[in-house]
Amino acid sequence: MTREEDRELLTAAYEAWESEDWPQAGELLERLARRHPDHPRAGVWWYDAALAYKFLRNWAKAYELGREAAARADRDAQDPAFWNLGIAATIMEDWATARDAWRGFGVGLPDGEGEIVEDLGPGLVRLNPTGNGEVVWARRLCPTRARVLNVPTPESGRRFGEIVVHDGAPNGRREVDGRSYPVFDELLLWRESPLPTSVVHVVAADADDVRALVALFEERDYGAEPWSSIEMICTCCSEDSLSHDGDHTVAGDQRVSLAAPVDEIPGLLARWRAAAPQRRSWTDLVTG
Repeated sequence: MTREEDRELLTAAYEAWESEDWPQAGELLERLARRHPDHPRAGVWWYDAALAYKFLRNWAKAYELGREAAARADRDAQDPAFWNLGIAATIMEDWATARDAWRGFGVGLPDGEGEIVEDLGPGLVRLNPTGNGEVVWARRLCPTRARVLNVPTPESGRRFGEIVVHDGAPNGRREVDGRSYPVFDELLLWRESPLPTSVVHVVAADADDVRALVALFEERDYGAEPWSSIEMICTCCSEDSLSHDGDHTVAGDQRVSLAAPVDEIPGLLARWRAAAPQRRSWTDLVTG
């Protein structure tokens, strides 16, 4: 291939990139990088090729080409080549490569082998970002995986306790009780939850009665989500920076989503009502 042909290949690759023709862009950039692996721009070509396959959700190719990109990136400099490799290696369950990628980016992780399961604190994930885009709280297990802590609406297609893989680039922020949290878009479901989502109608005289219901389920590592905590906003606003109160709990007549074994729910609701029968009642349980 002549220099002129190389220039034409490079031009075609980035024309495909600009038009978001990811299959074409990935193929052409990989071809160029493999032809000139020692070129000063080869690291960029490997990275962009891997990114194109990430956009395609072709994780095997994103992993393969991401390793090439990371091999040419500076460690401890927050180079995104390491972050994208960390995501792809996690999905491919190559834990040694994932750990090395996170460390290459500059994330401190303890030594270990096998699946990375840490407690990196709470975070926000947008489930089903190409659909209704529901933002939920989650417990971060590693830089790219999190366990859902809310009970999502049925429309999200997700359940309480599921583990999802999320992207590394924030897409919006939420300020809660004076602290700002980035919102990360879900990439895929990592591990399903065995707990179905049910819905019940409750009447509570006081907000503390609703909190007691939530606490009763949380004690068993189940979930209860009052619909009063759900705020409907447009996609444009969701991807912006918003402020929220930490506690949306209100009293009165409302629905509550429940994540628990179906056969245990009536007994738990009966216990909740029996503690204050003058103030609490429930009806219309629809099990998942």
